[in-house]
Amino acid sequence: MTTADTRIVLTIEEAARRLGIGRTTMYALVKTGQIRTVTIGRLRRVPAFCLDEYVQNLLTDETSLKNAA
Repeated sequence: MTTADTRIVLTIEEAARRLGIGRTTMYALVKTGQIRTVTIGRLRRVPAFCLDEYVQNLLTDETSLKNAA
Protein backbone atom coordinates (compact mmCIF):
# COMPACT_ATOMS: atom_id res chain seq x y z
CA MET A 1 0.00 0.00 0.00
CA THR A 2 1.32 3.47 -0.89
CA THR A 3 0.98 6.45 1.37
CA ALA A 4 1.19 10.13 0.49
CA ASP A 5 4.70 10.17 1.99
CA THR A 6 6.03 7.62 -0.49
CA ARG A 7 4.23 8.69 -3.67
CA ILE A 8 6.08 10.86 -6.15
CA VAL A 9 3.01 12.85 -7.19
CA LEU A 10 0.33 14.18 -4.85
CA THR A 11 -3.11 15.67 -5.19
CA ILE A 12 -3.48 19.35 -4.34
CA GLU A 13 -5.11 18.39 -1.03
CA GLU A 14 -2.34 15.92 -0.12
CA ALA A 15 0.33 18.48 -0.96
CA ALA A 16 -1.44 21.10 1.17
CA ARG A 17 -1.60 18.66 4.10
CA ARG A 18 2.10 17.92 3.71
CA LEU A 19 2.93 21.62 3.91
CA GLY A 20 0.47 22.18 6.74
CA ILE A 21 -1.51 24.79 4.81
CA GLY A 22 -5.09 25.05 3.64
CA ARG A 23 -6.39 23.87 0.30
CA THR A 24 -7.24 27.41 -0.84
CA THR A 25 -3.71 28.61 -0.06
CA MET A 26 -2.27 25.66 -1.96
CA TYR A 27 -4.39 26.45 -5.02
CA ALA A 28 -3.18 30.08 -4.84
CA LEU A 29 0.47 28.96 -4.74
CA VAL A 30 -0.12 26.73 -7.76
CA LYS A 31 -1.96 29.48 -9.65
CA THR A 32 0.86 31.98 -9.11
CA GLY A 33 3.47 29.41 -10.15
CA GLN A 34 5.19 29.29 -6.79
CA ILE A 35 4.59 25.54 -6.69
CA ARG A 36 4.95 23.65 -9.96
CA THR A 37 2.48 20.99 -11.01
CA VAL A 38 2.08 18.45 -13.80
CA THR A 39 -0.95 17.28 -15.71
CA ILE A 40 -1.44 13.55 -16.05
CA GLY A 41 -4.34 12.98 -18.38
CA ARG A 42 -6.98 15.31 -16.98
CA LEU A 43 -5.55 15.30 -13.44
CA ARG A 44 -3.44 18.04 -11.86
CA ARG A 45 -0.73 16.62 -9.58
CA VAL A 46 2.10 18.08 -7.50
CA PRO A 47 5.43 16.26 -7.75
CA ALA A 48 6.70 15.72 -4.20
CA PHE A 49 10.08 17.29 -5.00
CA CYS A 50 8.30 20.52 -6.00
CA LEU A 51 7.23 20.95 -2.37
CA ASP A 52 10.89 20.69 -1.33
CA GLU A 53 11.78 23.21 -4.05
CA TYR A 54 9.16 25.62 -2.74
CA VAL A 55 10.45 25.41 0.84
CA GLN A 56 14.06 25.86 -0.36
CA ASN A 57 12.98 28.96 -2.28
CA LEU A 58 11.36 30.31 0.87
CA LEU A 59 14.61 29.81 2.76
CA THR A 60 16.73 31.54 0.14
CA ASP A 61 14.30 34.40 -0.48
CA GLU A 62 15.74 37.36 1.46
CA THR A 63 12.42 39.20 1.71
CA SER A 64 10.66 36.31 3.47
CA LEU A 65 13.59 36.01 5.91
CA LYS A 66 13.32 39.73 6.73
CA ASN A 67 9.55 39.42 7.27
CA ALA A 68 10.04 36.49 9.63
CA ALA A 69 12.16 38.52 12.07
